[in-house]
Amino acid sequence: MDEFNLHMTGDIHAITAANNLLAAAIDTRIFHENTQKDTALFNRLCPPNKEGNREFNDIMFRRLKKLNITKTKPEDLTPEEVNKFARLDIDPDSITWRRVMDVNDRFLRKITVGQGPDEKGMVRETGFDISVASEIMAVLALTTSLTDMRERLGKMVIGNRKNGDPVTADDLGLGGALTVLMKDAINPTLMQTLEGTPVLVHAGPFANIAHGNSSIVTDKIALKLVGPGGYVVTEAGFGSDIGTEKFMNIKCRYSGLKPQCAIIVATIRALKMHGGGPLVTAGKPLDRAYTTENVGLVEAGYVNLARHIENTKAYGVNVVVAVNKFSTDTDAEIDAVKNAAIKAGAFDAVLCTHHAHGGKGAVDLGIAVEKACENATQPLKFLYPLDISIKEKIEAIARSYGASGVEYSEQAEKQIEMYTKQGFSGLPICMAKTQYSFSDNASAKGAPTGFVLPIRDVRGSIGAGFIYPLVGTMSTMPGLPTRPCFYDIDLDTETGRVKGLS
Repeated sequence: MDEFNLHMTGDIHAITAANNLLAAAIDTRIFHENTQKDTALFNRLCPPNKEGNREFNDIMFRRLKKLNITKTKPEDLTPEEVNKFARLDIDPDSITWRRVMDVNDRFLRKITVGQGPDEKGMVRETGFDISVASEIMAVLALTTSLTDMRERLGKMVIGNRKNGDPVTADDLGLGGALTVLMKDAINPTLMQTLEGTPVLVHAGPFANIAHGNSSIVTDKIALKLVGPGGYVVTEAGFGSDIGTEKFMNIKCRYSGLKPQCAIIVATIRALKMHGGGPLVTAGKPLDRAYTTENVGLVEAGYVNLARHIENTKAYGVNVVVAVNKFSTDTDAEIDAVKNAAIKAGAFDAVLCTHHAHGGKGAVDLGIAVEKACENATQPLKFLYPLDISIKEKIEAIARSYGASGVEYSEQAEKQIEMYTKQGFSGLPICMAKTQYSFSDNASAKGAPTGFVLPIRDVRGSIGAGFIYPLVGTMSTMPGLPTRPCFYDIDLDTETGRVKGLS
């Protein structure tokens, strides 16, 4: 457990290194282009080898092909071609690529770079994201092979040229190096549960910012291992408005796989909160509303569960509700939830006690899921087609949340227009939104309707293969709470055992 919660196989470190190498390459390229003439820049990009010959390498031929230059020797390029090849002419204000680190550090959300004396006049504003929000993590989760990963990493767009054309990692000469840093991270990690059940652990794209699902590679390996009669359970981060929607509309599109059943985990406490229960504050005792029987409060929260069931069924899959039992839940509350789930269209609703009893406590859930899979007859239905506009896709997703409309900021409008012009409007949408509500307002519980969804900005993960709008005040770098978990972590120096991570 401690290895799982720490460095594991180093996948996140590889992602962090690759992401920040690309960030360094962007600023360095701008610096060199600002301080060198075309000829000097070109000669440094294509220096002579030991024999005195100058050659293009493989990644340079990718750029030449993009520029429609068919010449194969550096000395054959005209001055105009030298300029086109050597000068990316990146617009600093258009750069969307940010540095990352695997620490919740709110003070790095906005920074300035280029303040050293040698970079005079090249100061620009940027910031850090959490490592799992890096597009490289999303690429890892959506790739299907090393070859596919190499292409996706090379296609990542970091910003635009001053003429509006997109600049990619391959334009910077970096796609190959990024792939080398990621070549081992593409391999899933085989682990086991406390009861010895095999588990494949791979990738962790930030479910608010990216698509929040484990990797396609892992799903396909697992399906091969279990064979035609076996079952694979894969997780989609958060609820039907984030994890499921992105699983279906993004992951299933790229994997070609169709799930037969979706399990929605529900708790009495969560439904009481959605029914109007008091705010839960970290570090304070739970209110009695959550620890004593209150069927009325549970019933008031049904609307939230019902919308999750409705949204999930719309994709053509059967839904099984797993009622995760707490010791304070009563039979009347549990029966009320199970009956409400069936009434809302769930294939089945099952009480689960696996937290207390391990695998035995989830046997009934396993049987229900097996039956739901055997009775799956509908084809996979996407929420939207890819050939409609970016705005139409955003608005289709917003309607599934219960929104009556969408409001775009000036920046969002500008970005949508740019991505459409650049030819990226055919990509699926990955909404970056709070997981605490169907709306942008984390405190709006239940199943709100009639609200207007605000889109603050729109960004592109072109290599991963989606456009992601930022909803409301959604942040890409979390902050540490008043009492972080590091208070509980220590090392027993006598035995070498880690405390506080199991």
